[in-house]
Amino acid sequence: MSAKITKRMVDAAQPSGAQFFIWDSEVKGFALRVTPAGVKSYILQYRTPEGRSRRLTIGKHGSPWTVDEAREKAREALRSLALHGIDPLAVKAAARSAATVADLVDLYLKEGPAERPNKKKRSWDTDAAIARSHIKPLLGTTPVKSLARADIAKFQFDVAEGKTARTSKTKPRGAARVTGGKGIAARATATLRAMLSFAAERGIIPANPAAGVKLFKQEKVERFLSEKEVATLAATITEMEERFELHPSFAACIRLLMLTGCRRGEIEGLQWEWIDFERGMIRFPDSKTGAKVTPLPEPAADILKAIKRRKGVPYVFPATRGGEGHIAGLSKAWGDVREKAGMPELRLHDLRHSFASFAVADGAALYLVGKVLGHKQASTTEIYAHLRDDPLKAVADATAKKIAEAMKKAVR
Repeated sequence: MSAKITKRMVDAAQPSGAQFFIWDSEVKGFALRVTPAGVKSYILQYRTPEGRSRRLTIGKHGSPWTVDEAREKAREALRSLALHGIDPLAVKAAARSAATVADLVDLYLKEGPAERPNKKKRSWDTDAAIARSHIKPLLGTTPVKSLARADIAKFQFDVAEGKTARTSKTKPRGAARVTGGKGIAARATATLRAMLSFAAERGIIPANPAAGVKLFKQEKVERFLSEKEVATLAATITEMEERFELHPSFAACIRLLMLTGCRRGEIEGLQWEWIDFERGMIRFPDSKTGAKVTPLPEPAADILKAIKRRKGVPYVFPATRGGEGHIAGLSKAWGDVREKAGMPELRLHDLRHSFASFAVADGAALYLVGKVLGHKQASTTEIYAHLRDDPLKAVADATAKKIAEAMKKAVR
């Protein structure tokens, strides 16, 4: 039997000696099921992407399921199945398994990347670290369905107040530090909100309780180096390297950050095949803003040319303690450098800000500086065409040379 199911039709349906179905003519697979005992419930019959026939019980007729609400639920399930390949029954099973916030965290980190393919791996790694350091310690045992807006607001406040701050030993000489403050609190709350949005999409919770919670305002403090500070920093790097207090690879990394305006991750993971010395450029296949080409100034190229390439290793800066990956531990090395240079507040990212400030102070157009730093996307033709004579290369060269000159002023 097939017709558009209405409330009158549901009310009129009477039990018989066997279970029967009234199929909806408007939404394929949606039906009213009536048992011999007279129980009326809404179901959805569908096929998975693999071709398996499955049946989802939406719920019994009555509060909260009216025929219109059940039909809309069936539509949503079929839409998710068609667009994302999400099996409605699997979602229902996940809802039962994600009983606590800790369960939801695990489900989100495991299955979220498939539903958000454009989100970069480094962002998922950051989410995992935030969940491990802040979300699970404060809310891990809390039932997901009991979370209210007030709980989310309190979570943000508690992280800011340092309730999750701690230092734990990792290796014989290593330590992991978890800090508080409004910045990390806002970031952790944003991550929690994304997880709860995922839960709402999956039907685990009816709505996102974090929606509407105002995040702490994050004040950006931009730090720019003066020429004198550049000279001091350069002298410190050289002195520490000569005294074997700083590994040559870390020294080279920091110098390249100063001379190119690149991001830390871009230099740490730099590979030889990305470098084009002839055209004076680095082709990054991926970055925070996607694939990009960065001009390679001559002073930076000189540093790279002086590095001995290790046979069979793609990285310019291989792991210093074995392993197949790239260098790690730059943060600790940088901490030692800035302390010795008398600039304890200076962040590695401030070297990028300083590159930009030197460029602008030298008269470079903001548009070109933004292009050098990769702030804006450009077409493939624009990126690859004649970079040696391109104004972007000129901006990078002039800026790097000025910084290099300041570095040479260091008093040995």
